Amino acid sequence: MAYSSKIIEQAVENLSKFPGIGSKSALRMALYLAKRPESEVQHIATSILEIKTKLKQCKECGNLSDFDICLICENPARDKKVICVVEDFKDVVAIENTAQFKGVYHILGGLISPIEGIGPEDINISSLFQRIKLNEVKEVIVALAANMEGDTTTYYLSKKIAGEGIKISTISRGISIGSELEFTDEVTLGRSIINRIPYPL
Repeated sequence: MAYSSKIIEQAVENLSKFPGIGSKSALRMALYLAKRPESEVQHIATSILEIKTKLKQCKECGNLSDFDICLICENPARDKKVICVVEDFKDVVAIENTAQFKGVYHILGGLISPIEGIGPEDINISSLFQRIKLNEVKEVIVALAANMEGDTTTYYLSKKIAGEGIKISTISRGISIGSELEFTDEVTLGRSIINRIPYPL
């Protein structure tokens, strides 16, 4: 694609690095920004920069947060004795949008995958066991993708937690095999949380 401006060309090149954004979409975004007031573009630029300079990870659950402890973990109305284990930040957003879960979360930051050389020590698992003991957790809901990596991680967690007197459950399989939580509609995901099933040990 030929451009009359190096500035626009560079903007398109950078914007197209976003997931799901091709060069045509990036060009539309660049041209949109070119037409907006400078103060508005500056505000957008500042918001993007703050993702790297100010955003933190919650010290309790690993979620993205403005503070050391995220608003979910800090909320006294949330039940800290029920932990929902998810792979990524996007999964927290997906489940929160259902308004069906009142416990807290634990973000693994990945899944066990022997094929790719990813073991339990490579993801955020050890801190989960610490939280379970510290908060006298009664139930762990494992809400991972219905694929080989998700099932492997669920099996590992269940075996490590088994014998601790803790209920281990998984979201019901209203979610199709191989799908990811972030792409599941809110009604289906909400029902899967409500109708969670005990994990067979």
